[in-house]
Amino acid sequence: MKSKQELIKAVKEHPLPRHIAIIMDGNGRWAKKKNLPRLKGHQVGTRAVKKIVQISGEIGLPYLTIYAFSTENWRRPNDEPKAVLSLIERTLMKEIKELDENDVIIQFIGSRNGLPASMLKKMDNAYEMTKDNTGLHLLVAVNYGGRMEIIEGINKLLKEKKDTISLDEFANYLYTKGIPDPDLLIRTSGELRLSNYLIWQIAYSELYFTDILWPDFSQEEFLKAILDFQNRSRRFGGV
Repeated sequence: MKSKQELIKAVKEHPLPRHIAIIMDGNGRWAKKKNLPRLKGHQVGTRAVKKIVQISGEIGLPYLTIYAFSTENWRRPNDEPKAVLSLIERTLMKEIKELDENDVIIQFIGSRNGLPASMLKKMDNAYEMTKDNTGLHLLVAVNYGGRMEIIEGINKLLKEKKDTISLDEFANYLYTKGIPDPDLLIRTSGELRLSNYLIWQIAYSELYFTDILWPDFSQEEFLKAILDFQNRSRRFGGV
């Protein structure tokens, strides 16, 4: 088994993906396996986020997008949605200074409808605080749904009364305006679906699935996913 430093060296021998998107799945199942409350799985999952952000900056990855809370997550039982949003808010306040010191730009994407005003303010402040940094661009998808993103973009077009629009122009009506589409999508926990995540943007992304539950997803596993991507041939419909 290669060490982390050996994996970093191997990754740097080939062009990096410009943008990696992650579906961080398996927090609840991780907690259940250990007879812990589901929220504990989400709490431990934030540590995995920190590790992946750190290694992304270390190797010079330009863009990383993480799926923190989907529009479908509101359907979860009891107070789990409220607890997860509160955890995201607390984690942001705890980590924002360190992210800024590490030259990370942090931006939140998703619908603002239904989110607490206090959280929206902190999200906006985080972006304002870090927007002039030049390192890793970290996008956090909160209250995000791919179909809703497309509908919101169409509604903007309708208000502008446009008759026609090109593919490139429509990208400017999405949450990810100005950001390159993901080259690689990683999903943990063994599930083989996209879960309404960046469904416009990942039209030509390479997909990487692993059985590892998100709290156990390490920097080494992240680097292995990148190496797997680097060994693929991308033709974008050509030959």
